[in-house]
Amino acid sequence: MNLTILGCYAATPRTFTNSTAQILDIKNRLFLIDCGEGTQVQLRKNKIKFSKINHIFISHLHGDHFFGLIGLISTFMLLGRNTDLHVHGPKGIKEIIKLQLKLSNSWPTFNLHFNELEAKESVVVYEDEKVIVRTIPLKHRIYTNGFLFEEKVEARKLNSQVVASYNIDKCYFQNIKNGKDITLDDGRVISNGELSLDPPVPMRYAFCSDTVYNEAIIPLIKDVDILYHESTFLDSEEALASKTMHSTAKQAATIALKAGVKQLILGHYSTRYDKIEIFKEEALTVFPNILLAEDGRNFSF
Repeated sequence: MNLTILGCYAATPRTFTNSTAQILDIKNRLFLIDCGEGTQVQLRKNKIKFSKINHIFISHLHGDHFFGLIGLISTFMLLGRNTDLHVHGPKGIKEIIKLQLKLSNSWPTFNLHFNELEAKESVVVYEDEKVIVRTIPLKHRIYTNGFLFEEKVEARKLNSQVVASYNIDKCYFQNIKNGKDITLDDGRVISNGELSLDPPVPMRYAFCSDTVYNEAIIPLIKDVDILYHESTFLDSEEALASKTMHSTAKQAATIALKAGVKQLILGHYSTRYDKIEIFKEEALTVFPNILLAEDGRNFSF
Protein backbone atom coordinates (compact mmCIF):
# COMPACT_ATOMS: atom_id res chain seq x y z
CA MET A 1 0.00 0.00 0.00
CA ASN A 2 1.37 3.37 -1.03
CA LEU A 3 0.01 6.82 -0.13
CA THR A 4 1.05 10.06 -1.82
CA ILE A 5 0.02 13.33 -0.22
CA LEU A 6 -0.77 15.86 -2.95
CA GLY A 7 -2.11 18.48 -0.54
CA CYS A 8 -2.78 18.55 3.19
CA TYR A 9 -3.64 22.10 4.23
CA ALA A 10 -6.99 23.62 5.14
CA ALA A 11 -8.89 26.43 3.43
CA THR A 12 -6.89 28.25 0.75
CA PRO A 13 -3.96 27.05 -1.38
CA ARG A 14 -0.74 29.08 -1.22
CA THR A 15 2.41 29.21 -3.30
CA PHE A 16 4.00 26.53 -1.12
CA THR A 17 1.01 24.60 0.27
CA ASN A 18 -1.94 22.83 -1.32
CA SER A 19 -5.45 21.90 -0.22
CA THR A 20 -6.55 18.34 0.38
CA ALA A 21 -5.87 15.59 -2.16
CA GLN A 22 -4.26 12.16 -1.88
CA ILE A 23 -3.44 9.22 -4.12
CA LEU A 24 -3.81 5.76 -2.59
CA ASP A 25 -2.18 2.90 -4.49
CA ILE A 26 -3.72 -0.31 -3.14
CA LYS A 27 -3.62 -3.69 -4.88
CA ASN A 28 -2.64 -1.93 -8.13
CA ARG A 29 -5.71 0.33 -7.93
CA LEU A 30 -5.00 4.07 -7.99
CA PHE A 31 -7.65 5.99 -6.03
CA LEU A 32 -7.81 9.79 -5.80
CA ILE A 33 -9.15 10.93 -2.43
CA ASP A 34 -10.47 14.51 -2.48
CA CYS A 35 -9.48 16.92 -5.21
CA GLY A 36 -8.66 20.40 -3.92
CA GLU A 37 -7.68 23.25 -6.20
CA GLY A 38 -4.44 22.51 -8.04
CA THR A 39 -4.63 18.74 -7.69
CA GLN A 40 -3.76 18.10 -11.34
CA VAL A 41 -0.60 20.20 -10.98
CA GLN A 42 0.39 18.12 -7.96
CA LEU A 43 -0.30 14.92 -9.92
CA ARG A 44 2.19 16.08 -12.54
CA LYS A 45 4.78 17.12 -9.97
CA ASN A 46 4.56 13.70 -8.35
CA LYS A 47 4.71 11.91 -11.73
CA ILE A 48 1.39 10.12 -11.26
CA LYS A 49 -0.26 8.86 -14.45
CA PHE A 50 -3.65 10.48 -14.98
CA SER A 51 -4.88 7.51 -17.01
CA LYS A 52 -4.59 5.16 -14.02
CA ILE A 53 -7.16 7.13 -12.00
CA ASN A 54 -10.60 5.59 -12.53
CA HIS A 55 -12.24 6.30 -9.15
CA ILE A 56 -12.33 9.60 -7.26
CA PHE A 57 -13.68 9.86 -3.70
CA ILE A 58 -14.89 13.28 -2.51
CA SER A 59 -15.46 13.68 1.22
CA HIS A 60 -17.64 16.81 1.15
CA LEU A 61 -18.52 19.88 -0.86
CA HIS A 62 -16.32 22.49 0.76
CA GLY A 63 -14.15 24.01 -1.93
CA ASP A 64 -10.78 22.99 -0.53
CA HIS A 65 -11.80 19.37 -1.08
CA PHE A 66 -13.25 19.42 -4.60
CA PHE A 67 -12.54 22.68 -6.49
CA GLY A 68 -9.86 20.86 -8.51
CA LEU A 69 -12.31 18.27 -9.86
CA ILE A 70 -13.73 20.16 -12.86
CA GLY A 71 -10.21 21.11 -13.96
CA LEU A 72 -9.05 17.53 -13.74
CA ILE A 73 -12.05 16.28 -15.71
CA SER A 74 -11.40 18.93 -18.36
CA THR A 75 -7.77 17.83 -18.62
CA PHE A 76 -8.87 14.21 -18.98
CA MET A 77 -10.92 15.34 -21.98
CA LEU A 78 -8.01 17.26 -23.53
CA LEU A 79 -5.81 14.20 -23.13
CA GLY A 80 -8.31 12.12 -25.11
CA ARG A 81 -9.40 9.89 -22.25
CA ASN A 82 -11.87 7.17 -23.31
CA THR A 83 -12.12 5.01 -20.18
CA ASP A 84 -14.91 5.44 -17.64
CA LEU A 85 -14.42 7.77 -14.67
CA HIS A 86 -16.34 7.22 -11.42
CA VAL A 87 -16.88 10.00 -8.90
CA HIS A 88 -18.10 9.01 -5.43
CA GLY A 89 -19.26 11.97 -3.36
CA PRO A 90 -22.11 13.75 -1.58
CA LYS A 91 -25.44 14.35 -3.26
CA GLY A 92 -25.04 17.53 -5.30
CA ILE A 93 -21.63 16.73 -6.81
CA LYS A 94 -23.28 15.60 -10.07
CA GLU A 95 -25.28 18.84 -10.39
CA ILE A 96 -22.21 21.01 -9.73
CA ILE A 97 -19.98 19.29 -12.27
CA LYS A 98 -22.63 18.82 -14.97
CA LEU A 99 -23.62 22.50 -14.78
CA GLN A 100 -20.03 23.56 -15.40
CA LEU A 101 -19.72 21.14 -18.30
CA LYS A 102 -23.07 22.30 -19.74
CA LEU A 103 -22.37 26.04 -19.57
CA SER A 104 -18.90 25.60 -21.06
CA ASN A 105 -20.23 23.21 -23.72
CA SER A 106 -17.47 20.80 -22.73
CA TRP A 107 -19.09 17.40 -22.54
CA PRO A 108 -16.57 14.64 -21.79
CA THR A 109 -15.39 12.17 -24.38
CA PHE A 110 -15.69 9.37 -21.81
CA ASN A 111 -18.43 8.00 -19.57
CA LEU A 112 -18.63 10.01 -16.36
CA HIS A 113 -20.45 8.17 -13.56
CA PHE A 114 -21.57 9.75 -10.29
CA ASN A 115 -22.22 7.72 -7.16
CA GLU A 116 -23.99 10.28 -5.00
CA LEU A 117 -24.00 9.61 -1.27
CA GLU A 118 -26.50 10.68 1.38
CA ALA A 119 -26.59 7.76 3.82
CA LYS A 120 -25.86 8.65 7.43
CA GLU A 121 -24.55 5.18 8.22
CA SER A 122 -21.49 3.44 6.78
CA VAL A 123 -22.13 2.01 3.29
CA VAL A 124 -20.05 0.22 0.66
CA VAL A 125 -19.22 2.58 -2.21
CA TYR A 126 -16.79 0.42 -4.19
CA GLU A 127 -15.92 -3.26 -4.32
CA ASP A 128 -14.02 -5.61 -6.59
CA GLU A 129 -12.22 -8.92 -6.09
CA LYS A 130 -9.31 -7.32 -4.21
CA VAL A 131 -10.52 -4.12 -2.52
CA ILE A 132 -13.60 -2.82 -0.70
CA VAL A 133 -14.28 0.82 0.19
CA ARG A 134 -16.78 1.97 2.82
CA THR A 135 -17.83 5.40 4.01
CA ILE A 136 -17.00 6.70 7.48
CA PRO A 137 -19.77 9.15 8.46
CA LEU A 138 -18.17 12.28 9.92
CA LYS A 139 -19.54 15.32 11.79
CA HIS A 140 -18.82 18.58 10.02
CA ARG A 141 -20.74 21.72 9.06
CA ILE A 142 -22.14 19.97 5.98
CA TYR A 143 -22.69 16.33 5.03
CA THR A 144 -19.25 14.67 5.10
CA ASN A 145 -17.80 11.18 4.78
CA GLY A 146 -14.41 9.72 5.37
CA PHE A 147 -13.46 6.53 3.54
CA LEU A 148 -12.16 3.16 4.71
CA PHE A 149 -10.09 1.26 2.14
CA GLU A 150 -9.62 -2.44 2.86
CA GLU A 151 -7.68 -5.15 1.08
CA LYS A 152 -9.54 -8.43 0.77
CA VAL A 153 -8.00 -11.65 2.02
CA GLU A 154 -6.02 -13.31 -0.76
CA ALA A 155 -6.05 -17.02 -1.54
CA ARG A 156 -3.58 -19.15 0.36
CA LYS A 157 -0.18 -19.73 -1.29
CA LEU A 158 1.04 -23.17 -2.32
CA ASN A 159 3.93 -24.54 -0.30
CA SER A 160 5.49 -25.79 -3.52
CA GLN A 161 8.19 -27.92 -1.90
CA VAL A 162 5.73 -29.82 0.28
CA VAL A 163 3.23 -30.21 -2.55
CA ALA A 164 5.97 -31.62 -4.79
CA SER A 165 7.14 -34.03 -2.09
CA TYR A 166 3.67 -35.63 -2.05
CA ASN A 167 3.52 -35.64 -5.86
CA ILE A 168 0.11 -33.93 -5.81
CA ASP A 169 -1.43 -33.37 -9.23
CA LYS A 170 -1.92 -29.79 -10.47
CA CYS A 171 -5.68 -30.30 -10.67
CA TYR A 172 -5.80 -30.06 -6.86
CA PHE A 173 -3.83 -26.81 -6.60
CA GLN A 174 -6.87 -24.54 -6.58
CA ASN A 175 -8.51 -26.62 -3.84
CA ILE A 176 -5.37 -26.21 -1.77
CA LYS A 177 -5.40 -22.44 -2.33
CA ASN A 178 -9.04 -22.44 -1.23
CA GLY A 179 -8.05 -24.00 2.10
CA LYS A 180 -9.01 -27.62 1.55
CA ASP A 181 -7.15 -30.70 2.81
CA ILE A 182 -6.02 -33.30 0.26
CA THR A 183 -6.55 -37.07 0.41
CA LEU A 184 -3.76 -39.06 -1.26
CA ASP A 185 -4.30 -42.26 -3.24
CA ASP A 186 -3.12 -44.31 -0.26
CA GLY A 187 -5.81 -42.74 1.94
CA ARG A 188 -3.59 -40.37 3.88
CA VAL A 189 -5.14 -36.93 4.54
CA ILE A 190 -2.67 -34.06 4.25
CA SER A 191 -3.77 -30.95 6.10
CA ASN A 192 -4.05 -27.68 4.25
CA GLY A 193 -1.79 -26.07 6.83
CA GLU A 194 1.04 -28.29 5.63
CA LEU A 195 0.36 -27.79 1.93
CA SER A 196 -0.13 -24.02 1.88
CA LEU A 197 1.15 -20.78 3.37
CA ASP A 198 -0.83 -17.97 4.95
CA PRO A 199 -1.50 -15.04 2.60
CA PRO A 200 -0.34 -11.54 3.59
CA VAL A 201 -2.45 -9.93 6.30
CA PRO A 202 -4.89 -7.52 4.56
CA MET A 203 -4.18 -3.84 5.21
CA ARG A 204 -6.70 -1.09 5.97
CA TYR A 205 -6.42 2.66 5.47
CA ALA A 206 -8.90 5.14 6.98
CA PHE A 207 -9.20 8.70 5.67
CA CYS A 208 -10.99 11.11 8.04
CA SER A 209 -11.25 14.73 7.02
CA ASP A 210 -13.05 17.05 8.01
CA THR A 211 -14.68 16.35 11.35
CA VAL A 212 -15.17 17.55 14.87
CA TYR A 213 -13.93 15.16 17.59
CA ASN A 214 -16.29 12.21 17.17
CA GLU A 215 -15.92 8.92 19.03
CA ALA A 216 -18.74 7.41 16.97
CA ILE A 217 -16.22 6.60 14.23
CA ILE A 218 -14.09 4.43 16.52
CA PRO A 219 -15.88 1.10 15.80
CA LEU A 220 -15.46 1.71 12.06
CA ILE A 221 -11.72 2.37 12.23
CA LYS A 222 -10.88 -0.07 15.02
CA ASP A 223 -7.36 -1.52 14.65
CA VAL A 224 -6.75 -0.06 11.17
CA ASP A 225 -3.16 -0.05 9.95
CA ILE A 226 -3.10 3.64 9.01
CA LEU A 227 -5.44 6.44 10.03
CA TYR A 228 -5.29 9.85 8.37
CA HIS A 229 -7.16 12.22 10.66
CA GLU A 230 -7.54 15.94 10.25
CA SER A 231 -5.74 18.13 12.80
CA THR A 232 -6.67 21.63 11.72
CA PHE A 233 -5.84 23.26 15.05
CA LEU A 234 -3.70 22.90 18.14
CA ASP A 235 -5.16 22.37 21.60
CA SER A 236 -4.89 26.10 22.34
CA GLU A 237 -7.59 26.67 19.70
CA GLU A 238 -9.90 23.88 20.88
CA ALA A 239 -12.84 26.31 21.17
CA LEU A 240 -12.33 27.39 17.55
CA ALA A 241 -12.07 23.76 16.46
CA SER A 242 -15.40 23.04 18.12
CA LYS A 243 -17.03 26.13 16.59
CA THR A 244 -15.87 25.31 13.05
CA MET A 245 -16.39 21.55 13.58
CA HIS A 246 -12.76 20.59 13.11
CA SER A 247 -10.30 18.66 15.31
CA THR A 248 -7.09 19.42 17.14
CA ALA A 249 -3.92 17.35 16.91
CA LYS A 250 -4.49 16.09 20.44
CA GLN A 251 -8.07 15.07 19.61
CA ALA A 252 -6.91 13.20 16.51
CA ALA A 253 -4.35 11.36 18.64
CA THR A 254 -7.05 10.52 21.20
CA ILE A 255 -9.21 8.96 18.48
CA ALA A 256 -6.18 6.96 17.27
CA LEU A 257 -5.46 5.75 20.81
CA LYS A 258 -9.04 4.72 21.56
CA ALA A 259 -9.38 2.98 18.17
CA GLY A 260 -6.12 1.08 18.64
CA VAL A 261 -4.79 2.06 15.23
CA LYS A 262 -1.21 1.19 14.33
CA GLN A 263 -0.17 4.49 12.73
CA LEU A 264 -1.65 8.00 12.71
CA ILE A 265 -1.01 10.55 9.97
CA LEU A 266 -1.91 14.14 10.80
CA GLY A 267 -2.99 16.65 8.16
CA HIS A 268 -5.40 19.43 7.10
CA TYR A 269 -3.38 22.02 8.97
CA SER A 270 -4.62 25.56 9.41
CA THR A 271 -2.31 27.98 7.61
CA ARG A 272 -2.19 30.16 10.74
CA TYR A 273 0.72 28.04 12.00
CA ASP A 274 4.28 28.57 10.77
CA LYS A 275 5.52 25.03 11.51
CA ILE A 276 3.71 21.71 11.29
CA GLU A 277 6.13 19.97 13.68
CA ILE A 278 4.15 21.44 16.57
CA PHE A 279 1.18 19.27 15.58
CA LYS A 280 3.30 16.14 16.03
CA GLU A 281 4.68 17.37 19.35
CA GLU A 282 1.18 17.87 20.70
CA ALA A 283 -0.15 14.54 19.39
CA LEU A 284 2.81 12.62 20.83
CA THR A 285 1.61 13.48 24.33
CA VAL A 286 -1.32 11.12 23.67
CA PHE A 287 -0.30 8.60 20.99
CA PRO A 288 3.20 7.34 20.09
CA ASN A 289 3.06 6.54 16.37
CA ILE A 290 2.68 9.87 14.59
CA LEU A 291 3.55 10.85 11.04
CA LEU A 292 3.03 14.27 9.46
CA ALA A 293 1.42 14.64 6.07
CA GLU A 294 3.36 17.02 3.84
CA ASP A 295 2.67 18.04 0.25
CA GLY A 296 4.54 15.62 -1.99
CA ARG A 297 5.36 13.16 0.79
CA ASN A 298 5.04 9.46 0.01
CA PHE A 299 4.28 6.74 2.55
CA SER A 300 4.78 3.04 1.86
CA PHE A 301 3.24 0.49 4.21
